[in-house]
Amino acid sequence: MADKPSRGLVLYGDGLAQFIDESHTHIHSLASKASCGFLSLPNAPPSESEDERMVREFALLVDADNAYQDMSTEKSVLSPTISQRFMGMKAAVITSNHSLQSFGSKHGFTVLPFEYFSGNDKLSSESSFKDLTSELLKLLGFQEGKTVEASQFDLVIFHITANEFINDSSSEAVKCGTRYLNSMVEEIMSIAKPGSEIGSRLHLSLVMSYGNISKIDSTNLSVLVPVDEMNSDLSMLVPRQSYAMRGVKPRDSVRHHCPMLIAQWQYAVTRKDTADTFSFQEFKEHGGNLVIPVDRFIHEVAFKLWKAAKYGA
Repeated sequence: MADKPSRGLVLYGDGLAQFIDESHTHIHSLASKASCGFLSLPNAPPSESEDERMVREFALLVDADNAYQDMSTEKSVLSPTISQRFMGMKAAVITSNHSLQSFGSKHGFTVLPFEYFSGNDKLSSESSFKDLTSELLKLLGFQEGKTVEASQFDLVIFHITANEFINDSSSEAVKCGTRYLNSMVEEIMSIAKPGSEIGSRLHLSLVMSYGNISKIDSTNLSVLVPVDEMNSDLSMLVPRQSYAMRGVKPRDSVRHHCPMLIAQWQYAVTRKDTADTFSFQEFKEHGGNLVIPVDRFIHEVAFKLWKAAKYGA
């Protein structure tokens, strides 16, 4: 635990997990320094649109699924804002998706569309994303290698999808989002060097989801341990995880495949596991965090920001 409250930056690659390859060296480098694992999602409702999926999974990520369900069933229930839930935490979300902007603003997030930074809703070069990185850090009070004590936000969530900024529909174009995130990670790790003032205060989370999984081969993307591996003499020494439970009750719907992948890093605060690359198989075999329910993520981050008394079971 740090001796001062951290400030959190979440880079959320919505639907980008499937596009990570060996060329994304900075993302892999982050994973090699970070604490890695999975965020378990519930099964999707039938006939869900892409916009609905996007908002629902974001709502789960910030533990506001009940608020999303109320909204989707037209209930007039006033849900507590993120600030009310987490000790006055000031949070912003950056996204170009209008449905997500609407949901975020209703639940206490300051919504900053991309034109806030660029003058338009297109950020279509790696250099523009590197510039954006510095602007995101400024929102958290990090600039010129120093930490400003009174920051505009405690938490900033940057949301990017596979192809929202790309006019070209080619297969190469839809991979640009991952390449841009790779550039942002490079810039962040350069600015928040180990031992620097920023490095000791910035809590970075890189979250990558598979998005719409209907067209994805999930054969090798299950978090369940194969039966043949459970027959080992050492299997009884491995504790069972509770990601399929809420308290003492089983969760109603748990998707055991295609989870979100997450790497978290803060110098001298987060532990380092033995994962070398940002990949499903590497996290399954060597990740330290294993699997946690996606709705527990925001509680862990808030704890690092001194905005939650504790997190976990």
